[in-house]
Amino acid sequence: MALLGGPARTLTPAPARTRPVPASGPWPGLAVAAAGVAAAWLTHLALPAVPMLTAAVLLGIAAAHTPGIRERLRGRCKAGLTLGGRRLMRVGVVLLGLKLSLSDVAGLGWRTVAMVAGVVALTLAGTWWLGRKLGLPGDQPLLIAAGYAICGASAIGAVSAVRERGDADGRRGQDAAAAVALVTLCGTLAMAVLPLLHGPLGLTDAQFGRWVGASVHDVGQVVAAAQTAGPAALGEAVLVKLMRVALLAPLVALLVLGARRAAAASDGRGAAGRRPPLVPLFVAGFLAMVVLRTTGLVPEAVLSGAGHVQELVLAAALFGLGSAVHLPSLARTGARVALLGLTAWVLIAAGSYAGVLLTV
Repeated sequence: MALLGGPARTLTPAPARTRPVPASGPWPGLAVAAAGVAAAWLTHLALPAVPMLTAAVLLGIAAAHTPGIRERLRGRCKAGLTLGGRRLMRVGVVLLGLKLSLSDVAGLGWRTVAMVAGVVALTLAGTWWLGRKLGLPGDQPLLIAAGYAICGASAIGAVSAVRERGDADGRRGQDAAAAVALVTLCGTLAMAVLPLLHGPLGLTDAQFGRWVGASVHDVGQVVAAAQTAGPAALGEAVLVKLMRVALLAPLVALLVLGARRAAAASDGRGAAGRRPPLVPLFVAGFLAMVVLRTTGLVPEAVLSGAGHVQELVLAAALFGLGSAVHLPSLARTGARVALLGLTAWVLIAAGSYAGVLLTV
């Protein structure tokens, strides 16, 4: 009906408004990660040969491929699992600094320090080069190289955190999870294989400890392998291993510097505003913890508690990384990844053995 003689207008109903689904936040995902850590701890208790960090990765991968659970992980739990896979990994790296004292590193002597640096450089460059030659995708060659050369899962998480690649398709999470799984698997095998070679290779207990510390990836795996030769071997192994850990900070700084140069080369006008800091905050925290440990002011009880917390947050982070893995995608590079892992294992074991003999 027209009003006041005006033209008639057709009234159309307003479109129905869909109410946005409220974001659940990170808590569901963090709760799932906590449950994964508990399951990994129970797995380690039942099977002591399986490190808790390895179990966390495997449980995350299993959950990501279990119908019913998989949908929840990719839905309301994704935010929390992503937070765990990135932020908690950085917290673990910071706490790792409390295991390292500069005075202990200085006590190794310059020849051992040079040997460790050389083995790390050889393993890092050789593994990265071979991974690129094998055509592995994304950051897998670099992440695997860092894990083998320095400190396993912690190094992989630190390197992954500063890479500039996009992560819209979960590529970075899959690369990190694949690298962690491979490195922890080889480190677990090393715990069984290296003690069998102690006698046949003619190494003293101290030499065996240095060999283990220079060639095995994770600190816990180093302890497990070296303790078979007694306290002298264990002490040497831990010191050499922590020397490798100390090289994490300069490695991350070099990667950030490379990213800054690449950004400047690709876009000279706007690169300055997007350049990442040369020393990321979590690496600065790692260095601060090293200095704090060196002062000797931290009680042993606090150091022990921090070590347990570090293992728990790393397990949560690795569960989060594992939940991002897509096995069909990894299967396409499975043989090449296995070949790279085996070659890198032989490379670091042979290089560190030669280095130990040269520094006698």
